[in-house]
Amino acid sequence: MDIKTLKELEPTEYAEAADAYRAVSDAADESRERIDKQITKAMHAANEGEAADAAQKQLKKLAENFHYAQVECGLVSGALNGFATEIAAPRRRLIDALDDAASLGYPVSADGDVTFPAGGENKLTGDKIPGGTAVGNNGMFGPGNRALYGPGANGLYTPDAGTSGIDIHHGNPHHAKAQDIADRIAHALREATEIDARYSEALGKLKAAPGLSVNTRTWADVASDVDTVSSAASEYLRDTIPLDKSPADRKEWWDSLSDEERNEYRIAFPEIVGNLDGIPATVRDEANRENLGLLIAKLEGQHDEKSRTMLDGLKSIDQQLRNQDPKSPPMYLLGVGDEGNGRAIVSYGNPDTSRHASAYVPGLGTALDASFARNDLKRARDTAIDAQKYDISSASIVWLGYDAPQLPADQVMGNLSVMSMSDAKVGATGYNQFMAGISATNEHADPHITAIGHSYGSLTVGQAAQRDGGIPGVDDIILLGSPGTGAERAEDLNIGKDHVFVGAAENDPVSHLPSKKEAAAGVAGFFGGGPAGAYLFGEIADQGDDDLWFGKDPASREFGARRFVVDDGPRPFVDGQGATPAHSNYFNPEKDLESADNIAKIVAGESDHIKVERWR
Repeated sequence: MDIKTLKELEPTEYAEAADAYRAVSDAADESRERIDKQITKAMHAANEGEAADAAQKQLKKLAENFHYAQVECGLVSGALNGFATEIAAPRRRLIDALDDAASLGYPVSADGDVTFPAGGENKLTGDKIPGGTAVGNNGMFGPGNRALYGPGANGLYTPDAGTSGIDIHHGNPHHAKAQDIADRIAHALREATEIDARYSEALGKLKAAPGLSVNTRTWADVASDVDTVSSAASEYLRDTIPLDKSPADRKEWWDSLSDEERNEYRIAFPEIVGNLDGIPATVRDEANRENLGLLIAKLEGQHDEKSRTMLDGLKSIDQQLRNQDPKSPPMYLLGVGDEGNGRAIVSYGNPDTSRHASAYVPGLGTALDASFARNDLKRARDTAIDAQKYDISSASIVWLGYDAPQLPADQVMGNLSVMSMSDAKVGATGYNQFMAGISATNEHADPHITAIGHSYGSLTVGQAAQRDGGIPGVDDIILLGSPGTGAERAEDLNIGKDHVFVGAAENDPVSHLPSKKEAAAGVAGFFGGGPAGAYLFGEIADQGDDDLWFGKDPASREFGARRFVVDDGPRPFVDGQGATPAHSNYFNPEKDLESADNIAKIVAGESDHIKVERWR
């Protein structure tokens, strides 16, 4: 990257090339959709036999090829746009410096040498400044050792040994101006060189070999390509996407974009757009479905236990998205990722168009695995189905946007010492950002939003509610099987005690966890003393002062929330279903109809009709 190259470079030409690649990407997407939704279905309905089966396989292969072209061309488009945007700044600074040199009558060589007049005279001498390095006693500077002129040398020009740090151009009014111009030229060239190298490397990795076969390994490479482009374009993304702004600001930014710009971001940076709070649910869903396939391909190439476990969960979610029950509310994938123990946010019903929306935070032992995809998604689905019986405009979300303690509920009694608030506090920050996004994108002027926390997730919700201003946009809070919220009173959750609801089964040990004082006195050991001992948790709770492991018992009179009726549930061990069977039944209409119905009424804005239960 030299002066001539940078000066003559036209960023608009790269932006136009980006537009062309995006047009190819869009065309490939339209072709794939036509194959999947029209041609394949029509052929399946009209033809049978081996020939038809072979044709279907070829169509599937063709659709995958179009899909690959769509994604890769979208990545090229994003990279070219990033380059065009970033390279414009150093080019502009170079041109400004050259213009300043021309206006002062300072010639600039192809290498960036700046020549200036001696003393106060108008005629030029051989004194040159090419950027700040002493190369002799003639006042020449080069780009290699700029510290010799500037703060590192106390502002004195030290051309070479033997001058004792004396500025030989002292008194020349042109010297400082020429030095400034030379420095600006050198800085612009260095910045442009770094940008060019970064994007050249990223684009080089997007090259596809002739005759490429699109298979699992290919998609793993695509996942790597997405990471490569995002990394190369990190500065471009920071400058163009309001990552550090509020969800409301992001919503305003997204609304200001053209359809073409939105498509570029969605295709080139699906992992960012899909997980960005403040972006509409339909857009996040589309981006995350793309990202889901890339994550699956990436994890299929990894063989550690964590990757295999996460892969099982992602495949299950993918299968559910592809084969949705038409009788259930439509699914929206609002977040997905492989950081930590995995991330997944799934909504049943569109939270942007629904008058009522809830977001449930799971707890102990939850991670992105097959169990989460089977059980936690079902809880959100059951809640949405039941809530829609009271108001069809209801949506229910399961939010796995944090790392819950990896301690199964049935092992908590003997491991109380590892239970801390740290994961909940970290999760509270992300949850509040997500809920602010849900409020920002909802189309209703005053939507009814419910926060739901189950198990350790109730602590996360409780911590989020105790931040300044509470949980953004939330009207009601539901705490289920809670070991405490860290709060002493329902009022501490910032929405008024009449809007805090508690479900606590009598046979749920997690909702009876001893306080730290009781645990220190040996209660925890008592809990771990076999099936008979475990069942006696009720007697222990009666001895205490309404404190649990994480503060006041939400089901107690002292806490002051509205406790609703739930089934007592199976007894630990005694009923032959393990240590904590009642802990998992709150959402399940087959196992606890009363609890599930009360949750649905609250979510649908019908909390006045719930069945209440006396405090503990």
